[in-house]
Amino acid sequence: MSDAQKAFRDLLHAQRVWDTPLPRFDVSAAPADPLTLFHAWFAEAVAAGQAEPHTLTLATVDAEGRPDVRTLMLHDADERGWHFATHATSEKGRQLAARPHAALNFYWPSQGRQIRVRGTVTPVGRAESLADLHARSTGALAAALTGSQSEVLPSHEDLVRASEDAWERARAEPDAEVESWTRYVVEPREAEFFQGDAQRRHVRLRYRLEAGGAWTRELLWP
Repeated sequence: MSDAQKAFRDLLHAQRVWDTPLPRFDVSAAPADPLTLFHAWFAEAVAAGQAEPHTLTLATVDAEGRPDVRTLMLHDADERGWHFATHATSEKGRQLAARPHAALNFYWPSQGRQIRVRGTVTPVGRAESLADLHARSTGALAAALTGSQSEVLPSHEDLVRASEDAWERARAEPDAEVESWTRYVVEPREAEFFQGDAQRRHVRLRYRLEAGGAWTRELLWP
């Protein structure tokens, strides 16, 4: 083993998790649906000072069925499902067009909590997608106007030039349209709420959507 590899491994093994008191998860008091619990846990994550609790990991599959993953922002969570947005022409947009199923993961280490959501992905209407974009910051609009997401970039200078033009247009045209910008909703079929425990007696509560539209709750072994 090289010295560099040993140094990395020693550093890795020295890391610890959950060195602060963690909340308890009383599953008997859990609500009947996952959205209500998600809203409550999100508010508690914010109150606990969790950095960027609105970030999520989105997993899709490519044309060969191989998994792909990236980190995005949550745009909403309502009775339809969990919302995010991206360019329909991006790699993930093309993957979702071919296979409209995805998994989401939220991780809030300040409370030892993790939430997993799996379901069908549906693009919302054009008007709602544009409203989503225009409700965000000038920088978000400029980033969307820069375009070409996931395509090969010849050089960083090309990005700088395109970004400068996009920022100028975003300031001049705050209602500028971006044809490819699309908001998506993950309509959940399953949602799992994980509460970590320092003694490794983790609590996992899974919600499964039944054919009639009712949610079934079940505990899982950690």
